[in-house]
Amino acid sequence: MEYIIAYDLGTGGCKASLYDKAGHCVADSFIACETYFPAENCHEQKPSDWWNAIIDSTDLLKQKSGVGKEQIKAIGISGHSLGCVPLDKNGQEILTATPIWSDSRPTEKELNPFFDQISEDEWYQLTGNGFPPALYTVFKILWYKNNSAELFKSFDKILGTKDYINYRLTGVVASDYSYASGTGVFDLENNQYSDHLIDMAGLDKDLFPKLYESDQVIGTLSKEAAEVLRLTTSVQVVAGGVDNSCMALGAKCYKDGALYASLGSSAWIAVSSAKPVISTNSKPYVFAHCVKGQYVSATAIFSSGTSLNWVVDNMTGFDTTQPGVWQDIFNEMESAPIGANGLLFNPSMAGGSSLDEAQSIRGAFLGMDLKHKRADFLRATIEGMILGLGKAHKELSKLVELDDEVLLVGGGSKASLSRQIYADVFNKRMVKTSIDQQAAAFGAAALAGVGIGFYKDYSIIDKMHELIDIKEPVSSHVSQYEKVWEKYEQAMKLLAQYSLI
Repeated sequence: MEYIIAYDLGTGGCKASLYDKAGHCVADSFIACETYFPAENCHEQKPSDWWNAIIDSTDLLKQKSGVGKEQIKAIGISGHSLGCVPLDKNGQEILTATPIWSDSRPTEKELNPFFDQISEDEWYQLTGNGFPPALYTVFKILWYKNNSAELFKSFDKILGTKDYINYRLTGVVASDYSYASGTGVFDLENNQYSDHLIDMAGLDKDLFPKLYESDQVIGTLSKEAAEVLRLTTSVQVVAGGVDNSCMALGAKCYKDGALYASLGSSAWIAVSSAKPVISTNSKPYVFAHCVKGQYVSATAIFSSGTSLNWVVDNMTGFDTTQPGVWQDIFNEMESAPIGANGLLFNPSMAGGSSLDEAQSIRGAFLGMDLKHKRADFLRATIEGMILGLGKAHKELSKLVELDDEVLLVGGGSKASLSRQIYADVFNKRMVKTSIDQQAAAFGAAALAGVGIGFYKDYSIIDKMHELIDIKEPVSSHVSQYEKVWEKYEQAMKLLAQYSLI
């Protein structure tokens, strides 16, 4: 038997998964990584922690599976986006900790000189970068240029998260088109770095690594990497992809109109298409797909599972460390009626997205009454999260034709109640399969499999999704949620105005 290792490097840590030639995941392991908050708007992680997590998760993977090192033939990796890891001319890390995707330290000092030369709408239309601009890599680079000028002089290359790991694996400085599309200086339509945007930023194009297709082999394990991972130097490493695109691939979202929803700490709904889905009003964020010729366009809410966890931990008395407690929580939610007896919840506890009238909007319960019980608060919380993503779905559906069914992946798809509410709010069929929280890892494995010839194409992905559940919208529920939706929209407008006072 021959195998592929797929690494899913997320904000919370590294998941390593072992796949056989038939596409089955035979074992997985996880090592957590810590996030540091050294100053306001600064969210950092240590690249050395990522590398150590790769080493430790690989060791655990081999222990659990019993697979020998000679049987492992390739590695593919998915990595969280918008990273900024500078290397010097000797290929050495310059910073102990580096900004991650949620780091928003750039200020007007970095943004204004750039947007004096191009409007934000023009920049967005060129790049598809629909998050707040400060999150994108180019402005993080400019922050270092403006605030640590001497340090900046030593910057020779800027790598993303998974590109740094690939560098540690192979010694090759490289990226792929999907990850590069989140740098803030990538021309989506022409599928290349934009010399014009790089010039406007006052940066050297050589800062950005050479680009490869996501399933292209960039090299084999270096002697040093093979020794620490206890693998062979014949293991081939493909370029891999950004997490959004790898997850889309693993979720069967790689053909025109295919749709999936990722339900985790944050939540988004994404569509695959041959053209980027661009709108200066709702600003879907777009990444080049890790499948050549496709794009992944998504709308999102920034706090989904994190909002639910906050409410449960701080307001309910449930001890989520106890086994089976989440089933008790969802049972209690279900005891409350649709609309939670008039109680509404806004899940924007991590701030607003481009869909909100104000990015300063924050979470709230509205319409609290002495009659409300704990079940109402729980029901309102889950409904608020789903209504928030429902708004994202409505905006995306205005821009592109979407399939009639949505594949759900992530932890938020586990509960039967939440899947039914998604079906009723979206008025679409909701599908849950065996490829759940493994979607990004499965996508990375498929890239490696195609890259080394294990799989002839990506049809292996469709074959490996085993149906677990389908939830159809219930017409009576749909009509009730339409009424709740009207109140929800009015409430969001009021909260956005309040946040601006």
